Amino acid sequence: MSILIKLLGTAISIGAGIGATKLMDVAWEKTTGAKPPKDATNLEESLRDTLVFAIVSAGVGAVIQTLAQRYTQRAIAGFRRTPELT
Repeated sequence: MSILIKLLGTAISIGAGIGATKLMDVAWEKTTGAKPPKDATNLEESLRDTLVFAIVSAGVGAVIQTLAQRYTQRAIAGFRRTPELT
């Protein structure tokens, strides 16, 4: 069962990361009316916008990752408390 739990944790983390990326993209577009500045080497985008997007994205990503890890740990604890069906 430990392999299944590890796979579950990995899947939740990947899904959370993809969801956070989509959430940030949509929130940035609705807030600013422009596409998110994802290419730091593009000199046509302002440095301020690029840095703000990077900082906010990192913060949201860290929060989502923490929540996903905690959810996974709670799920693991729940699996361990319930008896196995035989």
